[in-house]
Amino acid sequence: MSMGAYDDDEHERRERKNGAVDTDFDDDRTVYRGSVEYEGDESTEALLDQFKQLQGE
Repeated sequence: MSMGAYDDDEHERRERKNGAVDTDFDDDRTVYRGSVEYEGDESTEALLDQFKQLQGE
């Protein structure tokens, strides 16, 4: 088969592979527990102003 030639069998094989849905994965949600700490002296307003400036760029 030359490069770029259409292969009907390969096309059908890929369609079957892509058309199948894998349902073997674990669909349970993971619960995370813990805390988050931030270090910084900036106020919420200062952080929001900085965010708005970044959005404008």
